Amino acid sequence: MRMFRILLCAASAFACWTAQAQQAYPSRPIRIVVPFPPGGTSDILSRLIGLKLTEKWGQPVVVESRPGAAGAIGVEVVAKSAPDGYTLVLSDLGVLVILPVLYPKTPYDVHDFASITTISYSPHLLCVHPNVPVSTVPQLIALAKQRPGALNYASSPAGAPYLAGLQFAHRTGIKWEYITGRGGAQSIMDVMTGQADVLFNGMLATLPPVKSGRLRLIAVTSEKRHPSLPDTPAVAEFLPGFLTGSWQGLLAPARTPPEIVATLNAEVARVLFSPDMKARLQTQGADPIGTPPADSTKFLRDERDRFTKLVKETGYKPQ
Repeated sequence: MRMFRILLCAASAFACWTAQAQQAYPSRPIRIVVPFPPGGTSDILSRLIGLKLTEKWGQPVVVESRPGAAGAIGVEVVAKSAPDGYTLVLSDLGVLVILPVLYPKTPYDVHDFASITTISYSPHLLCVHPNVPVSTVPQLIALAKQRPGALNYASSPAGAPYLAGLQFAHRTGIKWEYITGRGGAQSIMDVMTGQADVLFNGMLATLPPVKSGRLRLIAVTSEKRHPSLPDTPAVAEFLPGFLTGSWQGLLAPARTPPEIVATLNAEVARVLFSPDMKARLQTQGADPIGTPPADSTKFLRDERDRFTKLVKETGYKPQ
């Protein structure tokens, strides 16, 4: 009986400690892993959100860049981290759904994560180096058909921008060479320096070099013209139904307590829809979303199915 009482007291103490730990969340610094080099859409969003969360909680939110293997290295780090809410990943959702589709041996899939929220949608911008002699979608298609394989397309080796280029080529019957770098920031640099000719990339990261004249903007990949770029046509005006973009998500390791996921979801949504943050994102071409965890989980799985179908339709084989 004495041993039973000891065990009962220990269990009660553990339950109280667990409840207190969850109520006190966060009680130490939080790490947001970005699986790409600094300067891309995921990095920009992580730092903007992390600063706001730090101000609210009084705990540092540290952004850690862990690039490599098309994003798989950083994502795997989070998948294998303790499910305690202190290690998160913020990434283009393509890394979470496209890599496992293209490479079945990728050491994670969507089931290894607890989705916190889909943060934002940023349409891709279709851009070329200023020396490429085109300024419209039809002109780009015509040039690519005149010179099959001569244009170099820049992107990460597996991600939403890569499949945007694959989808565009498939729909138009053109061929171009894929120059794969380490992420969106590297792809932008490759086109700005003339190492590549064309790219699709998230609007948030790509709009600044467009405004400075280092990239020539051809079109946007939202369903229709984007409010911040009313004079820029949508690709869908020439290729009906063409829709691509960068959907950014925040995720934790699977089995993270639902209470912590709910706390993170509520606070990130608050940040995203605060007047200053919402205005800042929309000015730069990113639309805040802030979906509940269940909706974000469904979106991830739907995207995986969509990309699986696209890969089958194009007959794409990873090199």
